[in-house]
Amino acid sequence: MCGIVLSLGPEADPAIFRRMLTALAPRGEVTETRYENGLLAGVRRLRVVDRERAVQPWTSADERWVLCYNGEVFNHHELRGELTRLGYRFRSLSDTEVVLAAFLHWGERMVTRLRGEYAFAVVERATGRAYLVRDPLGVKPLYWTRTPGCLHLASEVKALVGHGTQIAEVPPGHHGWADADGQVRLRPYLDLLRLGEGLPVVDDPDEAALLVRAALTDSIRVRVDTDLTVGVVLSGGLDSSLALLHVRELHPDCVAVTVGVPESPDVAYARRLAVDLGVPHEVVELRPRDIRLADIREAIRISELTEYGDIINAVVSVPIFRRLRELGVKVVLTGDGSDELFGGYPMYHEVGPEASRRLFLHKIRNLCRTELQRVDRASMGHGVEARVPFLDLNVVELAMRLPVALKLREGQEKWIVRRAFADLLPDYVRRRPKNPMSYSSGLHERARLYKPLFARLHRQYGYHLLEPVRRDFDTVLTRCGNDLDRAIAAGRARPDYTVLEHARDLVGAARWNAAPMVRRLVGPRRTRGDEEAPLPG
Repeated sequence: MCGIVLSLGPEADPAIFRRMLTALAPRGEVTETRYENGLLAGVRRLRVVDRERAVQPWTSADERWVLCYNGEVFNHHELRGELTRLGYRFRSLSDTEVVLAAFLHWGERMVTRLRGEYAFAVVERATGRAYLVRDPLGVKPLYWTRTPGCLHLASEVKALVGHGTQIAEVPPGHHGWADADGQVRLRPYLDLLRLGEGLPVVDDPDEAALLVRAALTDSIRVRVDTDLTVGVVLSGGLDSSLALLHVRELHPDCVAVTVGVPESPDVAYARRLAVDLGVPHEVVELRPRDIRLADIREAIRISELTEYGDIINAVVSVPIFRRLRELGVKVVLTGDGSDELFGGYPMYHEVGPEASRRLFLHKIRNLCRTELQRVDRASMGHGVEARVPFLDLNVVELAMRLPVALKLREGQEKWIVRRAFADLLPDYVRRRPKNPMSYSSGLHERARLYKPLFARLHRQYGYHLLEPVRRDFDTVLTRCGNDLDRAIAAGRARPDYTVLEHARDLVGAARWNAAPMVRRLVGPRRTRGDEEAPLPG
């Protein structure tokens, strides 16, 4: 994957373009550019597929079109075979070339053939117009802004804030043209919320389990098609454990990475699974007291997130990808998306079936600016490509067809996933209740101490030019009794926290952080003999 930057129009300035590209330097290893009058195109490329020949910007054989591409198309082998039979002659083994070849042959219809996580721009050199595309879930980002005589596009907001103009995004599942006059006209090529519509509901547990197993296994299979070491972000929970179990079988050159307080349940479960599987395991030990203002500032700078809760999650995520970079791991799988798809949140089960489905769809539609934005920025901010197998379009479509009754059953969330892999999962993982990574260990409570500063730091980086920081929607939803309409209205009426809300939150976080210190001060002192006594068991 990569970071892409383009400046299109008669006023395209090479100096400004270079500053934009520099802002995305962490997303790749090499800088590749093309300079022409009215067309400045650049890529900060992370070399993963056909590392030597997939040089960008990629130019068509007739030099009419130029492609700047960020992402991975996992069915590029199949597409290559089809296009070869149709007469196309390839110069590389890269998915980059396949994407442009597919566009040249099928035109805009090519988007329905791509399976992957991507955002790209194809520019017609003679006219300066550009065809823009973003994947259906919005796993990979693409933003744009206009200045007089120029349209600027980039993979991250931080590359565009220097213009001081309003920033917009290419929405997930959209494509269209940016004309030479700077007008951007986009339309949906896939309605995510209608995915699976017209297909029968899968309500038989045995059939559903077989389909879930097949879909997820295949999703992971295509995402480990690489000769590089594959990392797995392992929280010790169901989803990341499933990812590691599959990766170990499909791609033995793998490593697991966990972040957490050394004595936390997350770390204990992760350590046990890694040992049982014989997988190398890196634990990034992080205690609440280790989280300082500098870490908060860096998480906001990298993530560009707009909700308080997501920023807190980013604080914990950044050390994982920093460690992966140190290990030289460039490809990693995560378990993100499973909770949203398979009923991992209590709210799905606290309302009726129709309301539950609306909540489910709202979650899926907003993943692009919450979980997926956190994963993209935190990973690519350290030159690591994160892949999300639970959000393969085939898996999402199947989840759309499953009733809530199969997602929560016998008191267990994600019941159908546990059922689908019952023979593969160790019993201690399969029966473990949901425990969000690091919540139990106090890391999030420590980060909450700095919440009153989030909005100011967010504005300092200029990210308000896209949208301002705002309250956590999940918190608003809970206070509205999981009534989606009320929560949306409440969020619009008061987007940010009040001073009183910040004060209450700060007091609660301070009390939580003070408790361990108080226990140490008032608790019985350990003697030297106690310290040397063996641990029980």
